Amino acid sequence: MHKVLVLFALFFLGGFVNLLHSASPSSDEPEYARDSTVVFKAADSYEQALRVWKTPEDINGWIAANFSYDTARALRLSETQRAKNERISIHPPSEFFDTKTGVCVDLSRFGVETLRRIDPHSDPKYLMIEFNPIQIKGNMLRLHWLVSFKRGGKIYIFADSKRPGHIAGPYNDVQAFIIEYEQYRERKIVAFRELDSYEKQRRPQAQKQQHQKRPDTGREPKR
Repeated sequence: MHKVLVLFALFFLGGFVNLLHSASPSSDEPEYARDSTVVFKAADSYEQALRVWKTPEDINGWIAANFSYDTARALRLSETQRAKNERISIHPPSEFFDTKTGVCVDLSRFGVETLRRIDPHSDPKYLMIEFNPIQIKGNMLRLHWLVSFKRGGKIYIFADSKRPGHIAGPYNDVQAFIIEYEQYRERKIVAFRELDSYEKQRRPQAQKQQHQKRPDTGREPKR
């Protein structure tokens, strides 16, 4: 009986510790603690890293050992805060390398721009995912950013703040990953796009005005 109680206590405590280190599937923060024991190609600066790293795996190893998620920054970058015209810049790769902290879009920018420098033939792109929105402390969050790249005719996904150090793939197309990722995150994905930039693309003013015109109606476009 004593043995059973001891085993039960160990099981309970182990599960409790795991709960302390696990994040909600709906959140973009990592599901596990940073692993500082991961072996990776070390560099003293970002410029040196660009000379040392050659593959997505080299970037990925550094991410696994170094990335920390900034929850407060995630809330500042929420749709709620951006609607207040609060503009917050996304960390450039060299700054991210130094601070080692940020959110999904900081991490994806680091992944895309670094991979473009060391392995441009892998065709890295931003993968923007739009979930059904959730509210965290009164802030609406719906977008999540990752990185896609190609190898041997297949698609791989990495630089995911939810699973830092994880490379998903190979996939025949991005849609196959999306189906799998929706199940993993337990959140409905309503849209996704592969993009060349994280920045919102704006149409030239002349093109925008032409797009808004409705011939033969004499009415203003709906807003």
